[in-house]
Amino acid sequence: MSVADKIKTGISEGSWIRKMFEEGNTLKQKYGAANVFDLSLGNPIVEPPAEFQQELKRLAENPIPGMHRYMENAGYAETRTAVAEHMAVETGLKLTAGDIVMTSGAAGALNVVLKTILNPGDEVIVLSPFFVEYLNYIDNHGGVGKIVATGLDFMPDINRIEAVVTKKTRAIILNSPNNPTGVVYNKEVLKKLGESIRKKESHLGTEIYIISDEPYRKIIYDGLVYPHILPIHPRSIVVTSHSKDLALPGERIGYIAVNPGCNDKEELISGFIYSNRVLGFVNAPALMQQIVRRLQSVTVSISDYQRKRDYIYQHLTSMGYMVNKPQGAFYFFPKSPVEDEIEFVRELQQYKVLTVPGRGFGMSGYIRLTYCVDDHTIEGAMEGFHKAAKKYKLSK
Repeated sequence: MSVADKIKTGISEGSWIRKMFEEGNTLKQKYGAANVFDLSLGNPIVEPPAEFQQELKRLAENPIPGMHRYMENAGYAETRTAVAEHMAVETGLKLTAGDIVMTSGAAGALNVVLKTILNPGDEVIVLSPFFVEYLNYIDNHGGVGKIVATGLDFMPDINRIEAVVTKKTRAIILNSPNNPTGVVYNKEVLKKLGESIRKKESHLGTEIYIISDEPYRKIIYDGLVYPHILPIHPRSIVVTSHSKDLALPGERIGYIAVNPGCNDKEELISGFIYSNRVLGFVNAPALMQQIVRRLQSVTVSISDYQRKRDYIYQHLTSMGYMVNKPQGAFYFFPKSPVEDEIEFVRELQQYKVLTVPGRGFGMSGYIRLTYCVDDHTIEGAMEGFHKAAKKYKLSK
């Protein structure tokens, strides 16, 4: 047998996103890509900002000697300083380069953090709906995922979280703006969560980390100010990337930031540096580190995403669908008009519209659709949603 049993099981179960990707390819081969409206993948079609292209050109024309060599595993000091200075402005905390580790994207960052803090059997709380890979990442490092449902508004339910915290609880993962709902966890909820965690720590004699996964942090709408977790809980850790805010998902560039007031910060940072190396990442991509150090205040066009969000929200609600208006990221998570959302996903496929069942994110009865796609795809998809709404008698 060439493949381990655990891997074989993972391959066979797969993820719903991957399944829809494969089914989408089949539809595109049959009908042509322009006639299939794929809202299943969070893979931005927008190009990186002009500032990125300028930096790339500058480095290509004026290469820095040794810029493709290894650097210390934490990343270039200049890049970590730039990240720290930017986060200091955002959070009001005095972060320095010593609080930052550059990583291979947010996924690499989260794996580094989990490897560093988890002993076998330690528990990590995950709020549903959640990014599909969280449970795999936790399992990678011997941990046990504990899924806790959010409220009807998709906000963290403090009582439910408190009910599952035990002496084995090592961390809770937050994702805001959230994939798949687009919800931004507000400051009041985060403060209550921080207070609750600290009470549990005191009662149980443990230390619990809040890990905030923030690749969509800068993609927020309607003038919202992002509520940072770092000032709220001393044992807070940010993992993030520039995959979404600079439209660089394939470049795998991100970082870890630790609350500078964390009492075991130096040990944590040492652990992250070690884990970054032994997991095989070694260091974050050198060229991307050179580029993003100058782009910490730059993003793709947020107004364009907001325009697409408003278009979809207006159409879905006018058709009778039940859906929260996203505050950030680029996803909708509407309620399925039938109990089995897979039936609804299959119905939409009849109109060549691709979405992902909510159970792929730990919450049945909903579907996820993304709007980091072109206008033609969104407009064609809305026609399919309209036909489905008629079938299910949703139209007002």
